[in-house]
Amino acid sequence: MTHTLSVWLVLTAALLAANIPFVNNRWLAVIPRKEPKTLGMRAGELFVCYLLVGAFGLALEQSAGQIYPQGWDFYATTGALFLTLAFPGFVYRYLFKRRG
Repeated sequence: MTHTLSVWLVLTAALLAANIPFVNNRWLAVIPRKEPKTLGMRAGELFVCYLLVGAFGLALEQSAGQIYPQGWDFYATTGALFLTLAFPGFVYRYLFKRRG
């Protein structure tokens, strides 16, 4: 697998995972819930999704070769990117006015 394909796979996974907490009322889009999730629950699920996408990226990096050690600035940047990718789902859930 090429490095370019790995990057696009991680970015696509991040886009999908960042919006999962906002587009349904299931835990990680798998486990059904009877009551709607609160914003705090969605934020916690967003953090879990961030960790899962990070683990996926780490696995792809490991398969490509040696893992490069990262500092706090890497995690701050990727966290900000993940929150930015979650914006469409947040708008859909909390800001979009539904008719009816």
